[in-house]
Amino acid sequence: MEQIALQFAERRVWTVSELTAAIGEALGREFADVWVAGEISGVRLANSGHYYFTLKDQEAQIRCVCYRLAARYLRFKPQDGVAVLARGRLDVYAPRGEYQLIVETLEPQGLGALQLAFEQLKNKLAAEGLFAAARKRPLPKYPGRIGIVTSLDGAVIRDILHVLGRRFPGLHVRIFPAQVQGPGSVEEVVRAVDWFSASGWPDVVIVARGGGSLEDLWTFNEEAVARAIARSKVPVISAIGHETDYTIADFVADVRAPTPSAAAEMVIAPKQQLLGQVAAAQLRLEQAVRYRLAQGGRRLHELSIDRPARLLHRLMGRRQQRLDELDGRLRQRWRELFAGRRSRWQALDERLRRLDVRLRLAAARRRLDELSRRSEQSIHLRLTRVRARLESLRAELGHLSPLAVLERGYAIVRDEAGRVIKDAATVAAGTLLQILLARGRLRARATEPTPDDSSALPS
Repeated sequence: MEQIALQFAERRVWTVSELTAAIGEALGREFADVWVAGEISGVRLANSGHYYFTLKDQEAQIRCVCYRLAARYLRFKPQDGVAVLARGRLDVYAPRGEYQLIVETLEPQGLGALQLAFEQLKNKLAAEGLFAAARKRPLPKYPGRIGIVTSLDGAVIRDILHVLGRRFPGLHVRIFPAQVQGPGSVEEVVRAVDWFSASGWPDVVIVARGGGSLEDLWTFNEEAVARAIARSKVPVISAIGHETDYTIADFVADVRAPTPSAAAEMVIAPKQQLLGQVAAAQLRLEQAVRYRLAQGGRRLHELSIDRPARLLHRLMGRRQQRLDELDGRLRQRWRELFAGRRSRWQALDERLRRLDVRLRLAAARRRLDELSRRSEQSIHLRLTRVRARLESLRAELGHLSPLAVLERGYAIVRDEAGRVIKDAATVAAGTLLQILLARGRLRARATEPTPDDSSALPS
């Protein structure tokens, strides 16, 4: 009897909470930092930003949770079917009495984290249409102002400036210095592109960086940089790395250059080529004027009518006055663009003063420019209104879509005739059913109806 009483006196009775806490502490001490290899299954992203999933192999599985703060630093987002190495610590979730792995780091097996993140972002932006050829803008033929986003260190900026100076001396160039690698580089590149876009100063922007590894170029694979380039109001040339290097910025930009030097080559034509085109146009104009004058002289000589000649002279005088006004504006503009050709242009201008053909050409050009400007403004306004309407309809459609309900775990059940089943009592045992889920369909056969029990609905 004394021995039995002693046994009862030494017995310790644990509550469920105490025992669960003790197990959790033991697991935490023994498995405070472990690496687990397995395949991800059942990924779920909660509204809190936490990821919940299961790691499994052929014989076992373990529940995992990656809290929001840790998930922010993952190189890629967890996906079903991806084999990974997970690093973390074991813990016990007391409400269910289950042990779980608190994941701090994920590394894919067989595919680098950076490469997987690259493919994920590439697929996401492609689905949004950011890579579509329809949204790519052509580069201006003769840009007067060029913005450059790059680092002031290294050979990239020197190469670009050298090529621009050789091809077209006197261009207006502004450089927005930005880190192109390491912490803070993403923010600086985004700030630079947004500044050029908001200022409206440049006609085109070059975003450039020298070659390097995938890690070195990763700044230009970040979503923030891609979206900054996509929302730029001026065309953007991406000149990242070498010819074989591709980044997300290359796909989003209006034009991809294989190298920074090539970007400087394609942004502007050589000045001598432009001057040659102007000289050829001048020669054609002179020939046309001489031909028209010769024709008019012969006609006046044949008619020998003084009154028409005087009327024509007065008409030419009026046109000449108007031509003088337009010529003053035109010469001012051309003086700014082609200062080195001023004397030649003035000589041509003096010869053209006596001709009314210049007046008609100038008036026609002004009308064409005005109509083109109005057309562009009208098209831009209509596109803006249609885009706003489309976004509004898309948002309304998203709210009304049954797919949003399916994403929360619900399903739509139909019979073989395609009718939606709302009451289990209307379904006979053995009926073939089609179950529509958020992703995919299932076929099932009804066993027997179960009475309605609203308390069984998931909370």
